[in-house]
Amino acid sequence: MENSTVSFYFNLTMFMNIGHYRYPAFVFCLLLYSFIVSANLTMIIIILREKTLHEPMYIFIAFLSVNALYGSTGFFPRFLMDLLTDTHLISRPACFTQIFIIYTYASYELTILCIMAYDRYVAVCHPLHYHRKMNSKTVYTLTFFAWVCPACNLTISLNMIVKLPLCGNNIQRVYCASWNIVKLSCVTNAVNSIVALLGAIAIAFVPFSCILYTYLRIVIACWKSSEVRGKVLQSCLPHVISFVIYSITSFSDTALSRQNLEEINPFAAIILSLEFVIIPPVLNPLVYGLKLPEIRKQIFKTLCLKPHTKRTSVEHC
Repeated sequence: MENSTVSFYFNLTMFMNIGHYRYPAFVFCLLLYSFIVSANLTMIIIILREKTLHEPMYIFIAFLSVNALYGSTGFFPRFLMDLLTDTHLISRPACFTQIFIIYTYASYELTILCIMAYDRYVAVCHPLHYHRKMNSKTVYTLTFFAWVCPACNLTISLNMIVKLPLCGNNIQRVYCASWNIVKLSCVTNAVNSIVALLGAIAIAFVPFSCILYTYLRIVIACWKSSEVRGKVLQSCLPHVISFVIYSITSFSDTALSRQNLEEINPFAAIILSLEFVIIPPVLNPLVYGLKLPEIRKQIFKTLCLKPHTKRTSVEHC
């Protein structure tokens, strides 16, 4: 076994490849973060304020926006600060905290999408029993498990990573990632690998399987009945788009973590590693705001109406 080193800091080495592009990158990322915060806050406020949107589907959309704020806030402030500094050291507690936030954000995104797929499945395949099956108790129960299970799973995995003896402190990322720290380990622990694999299966493949199954049932239902096809497509399409976006971006990050980053173009590696913390929070409000007529109507009213506006002005707007 190599000599283990105990360092209170990790060094995020990928920032060294940015060079003089750090300043335009800072401005661009600051604008992105501002858009993510404003767009997702708008979605949350509109859904909370409008009583007609107090239904399971829209409540879950609000949860997606809350999760986007949670994940982006756990990533962007530190990332923006690192863009403007010459040293990119992060303390062990801050590093593991960032890992917990970013990975729970990714897990929450998947579990919420899984619940949303189930909600659409019940609405399409069992419309007469929808309000009985998707009552407030069911919504609260599903939400509880969607938030608690990923957090418990990641707490166990992270606790095992924290105990690993490390032979270095350089992380080839612009943020802390669990697999990069595992690669610094001086020992190969079969138990850790098995637990990590089981945890990944539980938190990823099970929800993925549920989502694919529910949408397959929805497609079969639509294929049998052409009368409801248009309405179902209108309500389900935003969820499918969000799921596809998440799948592509998370796969890019997972595939990147298994590669030797020294053999990959540094800018391509940075973009691929940032996709899943940037693209879903940016696109989800746009997808749901533009595709769902109820939300689009409320956004339109919010942007166009003023308290003293008369009806004629509303129609003109």
